[in-house]
Amino acid sequence: MNDHQPVVPATVSLPEITIKAVVLSVILAAVLAAANAYLGLFAGMTVSASIPAAVASMAILRLFRQSNILENNIVQTAASSGEALAAGVIFTIPALLLVGYWSTFDYWQTTVIAAVGGLLGVLFTIPLRRALIVTAGLRFPEGLATAEVLKTAAAERGEASRTGAARDVRALLSAALLGGAVKFGESGLRLWSDSLEGAVQAGRTVLYAGLNLSPALLAVGYIIGLHTAAVVFLGGVIGWMVLMPVYGLLNGLPPDQTGLAAAMAIWSGQIRYVGIGAMLTGGLWTLTKLREPVWQSLKVLLAGYPGFQVKATGLLPSKSLVPRTEQDASFRWIIVPFFLSLFPMAWIYTTVVNSLGVGLLMTVVMALAAFLFSSVAAYMAGLVGSSSNPVSGVTIATIMVASLLLVLFMGAGHPAGPAAALVIGAVVCCAAAMGGDNLQDLKTGYLVGATPWKQQIMQVVGVLTGAVVLVPVLSLLQAKYGIGEPTIDHPHPLSAPQAALMAGLTRSVFGAGLPWSLVGVGVLIGVLVILLDRRLELRGGEFRLPVLAVALGIYLPLKLSAVICAGGVIAALTRRVAGKDEGQSRRGLLFSAGLITGEALMGILLALPIALATLWPGVSSDPFTVFDRPPLGGWPGLLVMTMVGAILYRLAADSPGKR
Repeated sequence: MNDHQPVVPATVSLPEITIKAVVLSVILAAVLAAANAYLGLFAGMTVSASIPAAVASMAILRLFRQSNILENNIVQTAASSGEALAAGVIFTIPALLLVGYWSTFDYWQTTVIAAVGGLLGVLFTIPLRRALIVTAGLRFPEGLATAEVLKTAAAERGEASRTGAARDVRALLSAALLGGAVKFGESGLRLWSDSLEGAVQAGRTVLYAGLNLSPALLAVGYIIGLHTAAVVFLGGVIGWMVLMPVYGLLNGLPPDQTGLAAAMAIWSGQIRYVGIGAMLTGGLWTLTKLREPVWQSLKVLLAGYPGFQVKATGLLPSKSLVPRTEQDASFRWIIVPFFLSLFPMAWIYTTVVNSLGVGLLMTVVMALAAFLFSSVAAYMAGLVGSSSNPVSGVTIATIMVASLLLVLFMGAGHPAGPAAALVIGAVVCCAAAMGGDNLQDLKTGYLVGATPWKQQIMQVVGVLTGAVVLVPVLSLLQAKYGIGEPTIDHPHPLSAPQAALMAGLTRSVFGAGLPWSLVGVGVLIGVLVILLDRRLELRGGEFRLPVLAVALGIYLPLKLSAVICAGGVIAALTRRVAGKDEGQSRRGLLFSAGLITGEALMGILLALPIALATLWPGVSSDPFTVFDRPPLGGWPGLLVMTMVGAILYRLAADSPGKR
């Protein structure tokens, strides 16, 4: 057993689920879900929102006469749940457009899929809380960090506390305004291009270089750190600076294309399939490594739910049976919602395949996979953190298994096959994304002395909030920027790399096919990366090469991973200035989170005129545009990006991590 002493003892009861906490939770969950949806479609990765949500809640709740650390914890719990659900949705749901099943996002089906997946992620991880957090004492790094932020703020008193909170809020809001202003200048006024990129022909091949001019990508690199950012960039170098020139030397350039057009044609038509092969290898390797976590999770669940919770007659177990800080949601509050959630999913699956029998089979597969992988995600989050959770890997595995089963029952040429496999994968992806996030939040609650069942209620609130707001956000982003594949109206869409990968996998299984020679090259690269990573592990070095991060770099445009790497460099420089034990400063993290949120929300707001133009044809879809083509290309944007990076460095280097 763990000898941990929480900040608020079990014998003390403080208000947790209050009106102001619930209202703030819903607002932050909606905002962060929208921001993470934009970021995931744009950059192919999302970031944890727990610390920014915790700081924002502390600053806002201090405006009230009465507030406490447990209210702050409740707010960050719900807010981070909305953000985690967004990751599960954007990794899979846009693929339904890419395979042609939808032309626009279906509101009710998408909302139900997201809500059920998120709910299953919450329900399946409730029985694991005591085993993984209390008994096993797993670390849960993000949960520890968030708890430290909450405890530090709770320890501060008086004018100094209010001054520190005010500085934190100013950093967050000023960064959001700056990120929004940069996005408005680039995408709204079109004063500069969104990137600087070019390619030169060298004999039979082409050489490419580029930078995306997005402060949000710089902020992503700062948050994830130099190690992960450098690994993703390494994948980009392999794909764009090694494989692309080699492909050109061997096969020549596409007909009637030179320079940048030739480079983009080679990448989109050839090199990205190497990334798919590497992602497949990473997914299978992830499953191999998860054998022990899977077994441990199953042993915990087969051991039975703790007896005091089965005996409980309501949502709150009897206080005579268990202390407040160990009261999980009762057993019936897991079983009843679980079975109720199966009915809408069975209806959706039956609608997709037009067969009740296959629909019921899909429901069973979905439930088993969601149960397994949400548990595995929870275990992995305790070991390496939710930011390193293999959500992409387990989703790939789920979609491949589901596709093969559907081929067996429906045939390889069934037109609904790709959509059916994707809908199964979408629920599982949402459940896995929630599984890791839930246990991080419950770890934070364990350290500060929260009541677990109250946190679990707020996790459901965050899930439902995210499920409701994500479809309008996705629809606006599709209308403004396009998603996945270039079209005449949207020549530079949001890349949605994971969704495009999932769409490609299902189409290949159901007959569309893939260039398997290129996929095979990706598989070989994945194997080599795994072997090198194992060697680094055996030598005990700190630097590692996670195969999924390298594969994502191959699949992403180089201009994105290059800027992410620049953000990682800023993080490393500020860490050196602040001292190794300080890490990135809290204000640096807040400023980065503000840049991401501001740019994402402005990107969504700029899509509103398009929605209005569909309702009232007289309304301009681009009312802010000053230039049809940016007069100076991307050079003004490069200057702006340099200034943003300098501000981030100075702010982070001047404020110690424990401030």
